[in-house]
Amino acid sequence: MKIGLVGYGTGGQNFHAPYICAAEGVELAGIVARAPATIARVKADFPDVPVYPSLTELLAAGVDIVTITTPPETRRSLVLEAIEAGVAVIADKPFAPDAKTGRELAAAARAKGVVLGVYHNRRFDADILTLQQVIEQQRVGALWRLHNRMDLDDPLTLEGGETGGLIRDMGSHLVDQAVWLLGPVRSVFAQTDIVQRPEGPTDASFVITLNHTSGVHSHISSSKLNHLASRELRIYGDKGSYISQGTDVQAQAIFAGKKPADDLADWGFEAEDRWGILRTAAGEERVPSAQGRYHAYYEAFVAAIRDGTPPPVTTEQAIRTLEVLDAALLSAREGRLVTLEQA
Repeated sequence: MKIGLVGYGTGGQNFHAPYICAAEGVELAGIVARAPATIARVKADFPDVPVYPSLTELLAAGVDIVTITTPPETRRSLVLEAIEAGVAVIADKPFAPDAKTGRELAAAARAKGVVLGVYHNRRFDADILTLQQVIEQQRVGALWRLHNRMDLDDPLTLEGGETGGLIRDMGSHLVDQAVWLLGPVRSVFAQTDIVQRPEGPTDASFVITLNHTSGVHSHISSSKLNHLASRELRIYGDKGSYISQGTDVQAQAIFAGKKPADDLADWGFEAEDRWGILRTAAGEERVPSAQGRYHAYYEAFVAAIRDGTPPPVTTEQAIRTLEVLDAALLSAREGRLVTLEQA
């Protein structure tokens, strides 16, 4: 299937295009870019792929799928334009500024019979997929709690203003991971650290506690301005614990100039010295890394269109994440626990 990529900033260049090229069943058929420097990057990376000045012109050229990876404030209108054209859409996270807008987009897709998915690609991280295996195999027994921390030394990518902030950015990923692993959320308590940006006050770091309906609780945190790059996952259960301190292996490989399509069989595995450690009464055990597979998102999305199966991240799942993010922002603003309505 032919796919068009709308936007070629950090996300489009590093977290979409390489994985589209690695995925079976899709062809990168066009890229929307307007700024001269961005167009130059596209032509350097993909000299044979057409560049279009707008989504409208890309759609007129004919594609089966579009990925919208432009800044958050532009995302809603572009997603609606693609839906109206009857083209399947992958919306980057957060696919809407709030759950209300997310429900609007989902309803528009249903009305047109269009497949709409959300790019929560970090379900396909090596460390999360390894953790999923540990949980499914009940290797720490009955779960008590999850700690999920990702600090980035990346101040230039902090988006400011009303639709920006780190909760909507990294919070989208970390909350989605927690809900995917542990199930629905009953209540939320959040604390944020605010900086003043030209666009307005912006949350630059956060700590969120989620109480899941299963009784498990998760603790999620992230920062971008503290000159610290650190990734840690930790779970506790009644039979032991598991901790991993990964390197965000797929992103680091991309930034080092590697491409998944060049060696897909060996792509996305954490080095053995960074494997997570399981601790139980039997002692310590290194748990081999699962394969990080962002390209698998695109393969699953193609299968959803072809076979009528759900996309890898449905709008219903993404809306639940947005409801948690909305609650976190309210909790931080008012300093209180926020209880979510259960479906």
